[in-house]
Amino acid sequence: MTRGSVHGPEGPPPLSVTGMRVLVTGGAGFIGSQVVEALLARGHEPVVLDALLPSAHPTPPPAHPDVRRFVADVRDRAAVDTALDGVQAVCHQAAMVGLGKDFADAPDYVSCNDLGTAVLLAAMAGAGVRHLVLAGSMVVYGEGRYTCPVHGTVRPGPRAEAELAAGRFEPRCPRCGAQLRPGLVGEDAPTDPRNVYAATKLAQEHLAASWARACGGRAVSLRYHNVYGPGMPRDTPYAGVASFFRSALARGQSPTVYEDGGQRRDFVHVRDVAAANAVALAALPDRAPGTLTAYNTGSGVPHTVGEMARTLAAACDGPPPVVTGEYRLGDVRHITASSRRIADDLGWRALTGFADGMAEFAREGMRAARPAEPAPSACPTQPMS
Repeated sequence: MTRGSVHGPEGPPPLSVTGMRVLVTGGAGFIGSQVVEALLARGHEPVVLDALLPSAHPTPPPAHPDVRRFVADVRDRAAVDTALDGVQAVCHQAAMVGLGKDFADAPDYVSCNDLGTAVLLAAMAGAGVRHLVLAGSMVVYGEGRYTCPVHGTVRPGPRAEAELAAGRFEPRCPRCGAQLRPGLVGEDAPTDPRNVYAATKLAQEHLAASWARACGGRAVSLRYHNVYGPGMPRDTPYAGVASFFRSALARGQSPTVYEDGGQRRDFVHVRDVAAANAVALAALPDRAPGTLTAYNTGSGVPHTVGEMARTLAAACDGPPPVVTGEYRLGDVRHITASSRRIADDLGWRALTGFADGMAEFAREGMRAARPAEPAPSACPTQPMS
């Protein structure tokens, strides 16, 4: 499809702060549907592209009365070309998420996340769409920021399986073996993806940066931390830890906590993440052409996985969590965000406190999943970190 065939010889209309037509890929999913609501609240015209796969949507959600929806895979170039008609900007949420089952999932992750992003960006280049908000992820960092009492800031390597099997979960200083103090990681930290999903999320950023340079585009990657809230999918291996715990409690079972429960994470509410998308979108016209800027998108307040499990179990009036000592290769010990850059640059801050957010998550429903759910054969559309 040529640029003129969609928007005429002059390309899409210029971006404005309100009243934009915005394509939201994965717009029927957990985060994407909240992005749609945030855009509507700010006077924009969202357009949804979502595959509505049974793995993510066992019961297809009804179409929003005020939103045009295309049911198609983001890897379908013809469908993406059609969905971009009249669009001025894109919020790219569609992705295959989580650690999955095992490495056999790798081709699906790469196809969904990286090929899908490449198809979308190529279509945007052809249509003259030059503004992008990408759903990034904190997983690109690997382990978070650590301080050694002797050697200062250090970067421990991947944890050895022998150490994990022995119950020694905390990384040690790679130079002297001392115990490390975890801190908040900033956007300038080196990237170090340690599983397939993480590698595909970093590749998405590289693809978006290449598109921006080649086309004079403006892009923001919001590196989501652990997103939770109403509407998370349940009973699926392709979700985040909050979903696993909530699903267990919905079945009347104890949440199963891996390692010793001391893993530090940043849990951020889905409405706050959706608001960050809208704020980033409004800021795109002020970005320099040809650039991608990454922003950590978290609450800024770390909590342990064990603390989250206990808080959620108490809010659900369910059984307390069980700490198993099990582990998964590819998991990191501590990863918590400094979200100062997005606060300073864009004025965004998470507004939902941990206790209030978990209480709401406990009482609100989740999206049901099919029993014995197989690995997806195409891109699900509810990215979570």
